[in-house]
Amino acid sequence: MNKFGLLTGFLLLAATPKMHAQMDKSIKLNEVMTNNGTSLQDEYGQHEAWLEIENNSYSTYNIRGMYITTDRSVLDHNMSVPERIKRMSIIPNGDERTNLSGQQHLVLFLNSQPHLGSLHLTTRIDATQPVWIALYNGNATQLIDSITVPVLGQDQSFARIANNGTAKDWEVKSADRVTPGIANVTTVSESKVDKFKREDPYGFGMALMAMGIVFSCLALLWITFTLFGMLMRHMDTAKKVANKQPIKPITKTVEKTMEVGHKTGIILKEGLNTKGIDREVYMAVIGLALRQYEDDIHDVESGVITIKPKDTGWDDEYSQMTHLHEAFIPTNPTTQNIPKNPELH
Repeated sequence: MNKFGLLTGFLLLAATPKMHAQMDKSIKLNEVMTNNGTSLQDEYGQHEAWLEIENNSYSTYNIRGMYITTDRSVLDHNMSVPERIKRMSIIPNGDERTNLSGQQHLVLFLNSQPHLGSLHLTTRIDATQPVWIALYNGNATQLIDSITVPVLGQDQSFARIANNGTAKDWEVKSADRVTPGIANVTTVSESKVDKFKREDPYGFGMALMAMGIVFSCLALLWITFTLFGMLMRHMDTAKKVANKQPIKPITKTVEKTMEVGHKTGIILKEGLNTKGIDREVYMAVIGLALRQYEDDIHDVESGVITIKPKDTGWDDEYSQMTHLHEAFIPTNPTTQNIPKNPELH
């Protein structure tokens, strides 16, 4: 039993470094600000450079005793551990905030003094130069994570946006996108109106869009009415041409020509079928058809009726009176009161 206990303890001791190493890999440098002008403040209202650490696992892990450094000389494997520790800043014990639960973040202030708080480190930051920042384990021998931060503008940050292990996993974030203490990639529920106000605070975009819509509508109306006017003018011209008088006789001539041609074709076809029999009859019929064509297709009438005056004498008062006078003249004195025309009785 004692042998089994010793073996179990030995295996646990052997597995502990591997377990710690696996847990260490879940601790990452997440966001850095080297030129803090008006961004995050410490407990004393000071704007200091800061570093954010993230536990990207779903297990709780305490980062106390780990080291932060910006001195590349610690990469020398021949350097002793005590000498390496002198060039680092330790994350102190005694603060519950160093006990990171899953997906939790912690912000450490750099270029500061430990007496100001447990999260204030002496790690030196030069905002005018690119800065290499590294995170070491509690033994100061294993490099857990590191990143080279480029020169940043005031209140800009250098943040991790992915975990692929490449330089493309990081990006420079503007002052309005800095996210100390929370995830760098966040989903914000924002209305379209709020987004438009944020992206166009002075209304220039709104003015340009409104003018563009107005001018586009005016251009569309101009094109529409121009095409409509052209169409109406063409239709009016077509009606005028169709209503002209010469077109009707021409149409009639074409119809009559087609009719005579059709009749002539039938006659010739029948003549061929009869092999020339009654040729004179067919010729006479063709002549009559041509004569009919000439009679029907005459000069084009103007459509104006002209009435020539002709004196008929129907309204001549003298002739009427004479007629009536002659009708009542007696033939002899004895029949003076008897009219000449017996029909007048």
